[in-house]
Amino acid sequence: MKDLLVVGGGPAGLATALHAAREGLTVTVLERRAGTVDKACGEGLMPGAVAALADLGVDPAGHDLRGIRYVAGARRVEADFRSGAGRGVRRTTLHDALRDAVEAAGVPVEQATVHGLAQDADGVTAAGHRGRYAVAADGLHSPLRRSLGLDRPRRRQLRRGLRRHYAVRPWSDHVEVHWAREAEAYVTPVADDLVGVAVLTTRRGSYDDHLAAFPELLDRLAGAPHAGSDRGAGPLRQDATARTAGRVLLVGDAAGYVDALTGEGIALAVAQAGAAVQAIARGDVAAYEQDWRRLTRRYRWLTHALLGATSLRPTRTALVPAAERLPWLFGATVDALARPADEPGRPHSSPTGQSAG
Repeated sequence: MKDLLVVGGGPAGLATALHAAREGLTVTVLERRAGTVDKACGEGLMPGAVAALADLGVDPAGHDLRGIRYVAGARRVEADFRSGAGRGVRRTTLHDALRDAVEAAGVPVEQATVHGLAQDADGVTAAGHRGRYAVAADGLHSPLRRSLGLDRPRRRQLRRGLRRHYAVRPWSDHVEVHWAREAEAYVTPVADDLVGVAVLTTRRGSYDDHLAAFPELLDRLAGAPHAGSDRGAGPLRQDATARTAGRVLLVGDAAGYVDALTGEGIALAVAQAGAAVQAIARGDVAAYEQDWRRLTRRYRWLTHALLGATSLRPTRTALVPAAERLPWLFGATVDALARPADEPGRPHSSPTGQSAG
């Protein structure tokens, strides 16, 4: 019997496996898909995520990011990261780098479809595999979260994301966030000849329909060939009633997700993975719930605040002009988002607020 079964071979699951191997636990990863896994995401790693991955021995190739720029028509405001460079990384490149590290650590990754978990006093069984504990890292719409009775459905209108790559030389070393009336477009350089453009919106429609709301971007990308297939994800908002059920812990998007607009997903997943493994190593699974709340508090607060503000059209329209008038506020918020997920806040000469890309 293994110490730990990890269900899900995306970044959250693979990071959990690496933390477990470092802790000296025996672990097996169960993933239903073979090969490199792609998904729709902004592909921008904040400096905290770059540092957290490096601590696990993972250093994916990509394009350095100096900061974040907000754009609304002719208005724009930008802030540089104070804690080092971020990095734009193709999702497939990140997955390959994590898989290579897991393989180097001697952790087996088995192709298996897990429909449910069976628990008893001594362990957990999943797809014929047995472990003392299990981590569910099976993504945004986690089947295991539902099967464990931890899913909290939401009925109101929710946001979705679409992503496309363009074979074009990046025109900036910042993540650009373009604001329109009902959508944002996130432009992330991921290589010297490739940019990803992700659109977040509550409206239905094709990628081209949504991109039409950003005429400056259309001009920039005119004639640039598409690279690969479009990807979509959503609804983005997912809630869980708890992060643990018996001997099972939820990590990453499976544990609950607010929105992608702050770009902290990978940093949070790596931090949650470490906290889950520490709870398992101590034999105190219940402590993970409190650790999860501590690690995600800043993300949840900033993301809820920004979503609430930008859901109102007058506030949404005023966001970039306000950031222009208060650059210290914009810079302080970008700095907060750039820090590692578990790093305590640092004092600033001026109060901080919420806004990010």
